[in-house]
Amino acid sequence: MSNLSDSEQLQSGQGVEENSRYVQVYTGEGKGKTTASIGLTVRAIGAGWRVLFSQFLKSGDYSEIKTLKTLSPQLEVVQFGSGRFVRGKPTEEEILQAREGLDFLEHKMVSGQYDLMILDEINVALHFNVISLERVLAFLDKRPSSVELVLTGRWAPDEILKQADLVTEMLPVKHYFKKGVRSRTGIEK
Repeated sequence: MSNLSDSEQLQSGQGVEENSRYVQVYTGEGKGKTTASIGLTVRAIGAGWRVLFSQFLKSGDYSEIKTLKTLSPQLEVVQFGSGRFVRGKPTEEEILQAREGLDFLEHKMVSGQYDLMILDEINVALHFNVISLERVLAFLDKRPSSVELVLTGRWAPDEILKQADLVTEMLPVKHYFKKGVRSRTGIEK
């Protein structure tokens, strides 16, 4: 056991395994969760990693999806949703797409194909009971140590936070949405 503090260990590189993979959660009411996961995706691809970027409850060619799709063959992009569900009661179609999506991702996760997998908006899917918490926890339990996972979205449940190795909470300090500004192409969509 090292006598160095955590920060001293980080600075010296002691206690840090270069090839370790972890579970990260980006949550909170503030803007930037998906954006942060996209930045990590780009960084990982630049390092030669193979990445699967998935989105729950979304569908369509958002600006970021158009760009990410150009980064193949190192990146696979999949969406599990109709793009119509915002808040309230999910349709049976949304529930089926999300559940099948998680099954698909589990198969991909254990296949050894990917180094990093992003599960964008999965916390929102959990919040609205589109996917059960038990199912997501079972998914996390099956994660091979060779795969880094990132789970994004507001309302991350405590059970997910406890499983995570890194949690970042985005907090809104000031936002132009409060002045009535809508989502802008190139910035929010």
